[in-house]
Amino acid sequence: MIKIQTTDRYNITGFRSFMTNILSLAAGLVVISIIFLIVGVNPLYALFKIFSGSFGSFYGFKETLTKAIPLILIGAGLTLAFRAKFWNIGAEGQMLMGAIFGTGVGLFFGDALPSYIIVPLIFLAGFIGGGLWGIIPAILKIKYSINEVISTLMLNYICAQFLTLLIVGPWKGKTRFGFPGTDNLPDAAVLGLIPGSRIHYATLTLAVICAVVLCVVIYKTRFGYETRVVGENPDAGKYAGINFLKTTLIIMAVSGGLAGMAGIGEVAGIHHYLGYPASVSSGYGFTAIIVAWLAKLNPLYAIISGIFFAGILVGGDAIQISLGLPAATVEIVNGILLIFLIMGDYFLNHKITIQFSNK
Repeated sequence: MIKIQTTDRYNITGFRSFMTNILSLAAGLVVISIIFLIVGVNPLYALFKIFSGSFGSFYGFKETLTKAIPLILIGAGLTLAFRAKFWNIGAEGQMLMGAIFGTGVGLFFGDALPSYIIVPLIFLAGFIGGGLWGIIPAILKIKYSINEVISTLMLNYICAQFLTLLIVGPWKGKTRFGFPGTDNLPDAAVLGLIPGSRIHYATLTLAVICAVVLCVVIYKTRFGYETRVVGENPDAGKYAGINFLKTTLIIMAVSGGLAGMAGIGEVAGIHHYLGYPASVSSGYGFTAIIVAWLAKLNPLYAIISGIFFAGILVGGDAIQISLGLPAATVEIVNGILLIFLIMGDYFLNHKITIQFSNK
């Protein structure tokens, strides 16, 4: 008889955690290579094209940094939620709601206000929109014990349909020539770009600042301590008098708010008008889940992992053209890497013992 026993590991070193991440990514890349072989593509060449397309040229790196901006913002916010064991799968909807709120403020007040006022206002509106959308599942979980995975996931679809309703209905722009979408934002509400790129530096700066501030909050403040306690030992948190409702509401307001700022950043920095959900977000809310896991739920590390996964997105576009692979290839790559990162995290924190018995 084979008996499998699982025990918790303690005193995990930073080096061991780092090496677990590296080995998890390596194992994921091996499986991805096997899939490339199955579809008749040289895996080494495919992986080379992915990373050379994103990091092998100045143009590729600029595009990588452009896609990293929303991933860093959303990923940093998700590290906070995941630390509290609140599984926020709704960053996609929170991003879209932030885009809606921010675009609304930009359209209706942008002509009357200078850029140094309207730009902070649209980011504030984006934060409020995403934060409010994040608070809803928090209330549903704490007050009514509704699973947050289901509620956050379903709210994504509600928000996407609401956005579509706006751009084909009351917000449909007169300058769109009958096509869905709002009018362009006023010039004062449009974000400046680094010359020769699509990098909207205001959102990039905001993303880095938010990641640094969140890191300080998590590791150096009372609220960060309460967040960790809520996630690691809820019973101890209740015994210590932590207000679960208040803490969870703040966590999800911040997590959703950062996703909302990423949403208005994409609209004001790249598109300049609100269009279909798929044009606002290329699945950033879901990819950022992997960003948070690779970062080991550390907001500061989300900067690095955000750039890494942005490179995979850009490289995925490159192999669609050069190798003729479908767009779903990137989703397959991201999904496999997430699975192996979660597996690596499990084995990092648990020791598996196999015992053989003659009985």
